[in-house]
Amino acid sequence: MESLLPFLLFAFVASITPGPTNILVLSHSSRLGLGATLPVIFGACVAAALIVFAVGLGMGETLLRFPRVQQAMAWAGVLWLSWLAWQIFQSEPPSLDLTTSRDEGLSVFGAAILQLVNPKVWMMAMAVASVFIGSGEKTMRMVVLSLVFLLVSLPCMTLWALVGVGSARVFGSPQAFKRMNHALAFLLLVSAWLTVLV
Repeated sequence: MESLLPFLLFAFVASITPGPTNILVLSHSSRLGLGATLPVIFGACVAAALIVFAVGLGMGETLLRFPRVQQAMAWAGVLWLSWLAWQIFQSEPPSLDLTTSRDEGLSVFGAAILQLVNPKVWMMAMAVASVFIGSGEKTMRMVVLSLVFLLVSLPCMTLWALVGVGSARVFGSPQAFKRMNHALAFLLLVSAWLTVLV
């Protein structure tokens, strides 16, 4: 496990840098708060760790043999993320009136499914499989790497949620909140489309 320190750095950078899931977590927490976003974070991080595990055990090699499947997954992800960006763009500022119904936001299941179509997660998992697996007992190594990735990604994504909660306080007026949602929707579109256009 001499590569554990470099892997920790890799997992931190992969988890903390802007990507579709981080932007959605920021948007979700700014509208619904940290408590409503923690299950979403957990679902997304567990799903991403499971993808790292599956790709490391050989699913990545299978995907490399079928480039059309990779393309279909990438385009499905981009289209779904584009739809989510539109939802963020249209979302209303949070209401201060607690009697009004609030939107439910992204579910735990939705956050987990998002990872299946999130191109950033698959590229990251392929990088883990090609760089950090090494030789020897692959299954145990992938269990450790997946758990480490999970433990690193949870606080990183929680930090994005805290930024979202803070931004909701900073952007107190409905107009400022709308502008923030428009900017987040644009960032989500850019992060999604760059994966298939670059």
